[in-house]
Amino acid sequence: MKIEQILKAFGRKQSRRTLDHVENFTTMLGPDSVYVGVFQGKDNHIIYGEVQGECDLEGILVLGEGSRWKGNIRAGSVVIAGRVEGDIQAKEKLELARTAYVRGKITCPVVAIARGAVHEGSIRMAKQTQITRFVDRRDAVDEKNRERD
Repeated sequence: MKIEQILKAFGRKQSRRTLDHVENFTTMLGPDSVYVGVFQGKDNHIIYGEVQGECDLEGILVLGEGSRWKGNIRAGSVVIAGRVEGDIQAKEKLELARTAYVRGKITCPVVAIARGAVHEGSIRMAKQTQITRFVDRRDAVDEKNRERD
């Protein structure tokens, strides 16, 4: 699946986000699919369904809105718009979209949390780290347009 399709599904235009640096995803799990096991590799993966297991990826892991993950995640970068019950360790960056729900420990040098995202647990970061809380500008514009109608 090409990144333009993924960005459209997430309602985003290219900017500074993790997804902006992805050219394609080699693995996609559909919304009606369940995977039980271990993900390993160097590729980029996008999940819309359910995973029960662990992952150890060098690439980017994206959990789309409505996705569910039960188990620990370790990846280069992680973008979550779904639900995770387990610990997350991202080597580069973790982004929680407004629809994200995470219950578990987060370990990452850079964390971005959208307003509306829920995290129950702790965040552990190295000395030179950054947490950014933000309102997605596209969401804010949509809300203003709805108020006018």
